[in-house]
Amino acid sequence: MEQRPVKYPLGTLSHIEARTVGEPGHRTFNLLLDSAGPSLSLWLEKEQLFQLGIYLHEVIQSLSAEDKEHQAEPVGSQWLGEGAPEEFKAGEVMLSHDPASHAFYLLAYEREDPQREEATPEDQLVSISFWISAAQAEVLAQEALRICAAGRPRCFLCGLPVNPEGHVCPRSNGHTVLEID
Repeated sequence: MEQRPVKYPLGTLSHIEARTVGEPGHRTFNLLLDSAGPSLSLWLEKEQLFQLGIYLHEVIQSLSAEDKEHQAEPVGSQWLGEGAPEEFKAGEVMLSHDPASHAFYLLAYEREDPQREEATPEDQLVSISFWISAAQAEVLAQEALRICAAGRPRCFLCGLPVNPEGHVCPRSNGHTVLEID
């Protein structure tokens, strides 16, 4: 599969932070990205943030102590930050680890807007990319997993979230309403 060109290559980030806004059941999730050029907010689905945290955690656990401490070489960007959006909604997110540079690379393509009258060709979707160090990835993994775990508890029967006002479990055919104590 041929990789599409990246519209906004941020290079190596100086800071990355996972955040959530709102109450459980009505939360939105994002990553705050600071680079030498622009700063922006990358909005994700909860499952995207959770999978990002899982992947980073697993790869970091597999690294030796020496690899974790190795400082990644900063990856610069020829792009000066012109025209970058302040907020970006990710539809497709790809993450990889580069053992040679001891860094992680994330590439995100925008979510297509079904309300848009004309469809955007796939090769013209807005995209951003950035690099983070193993140390940044370790902190991000912990924060992403902590944020995702702080949501609504899961039903022990069906695995769906239980709302504060209760949950009609489909596995009990609606005969049992589960409540949170």
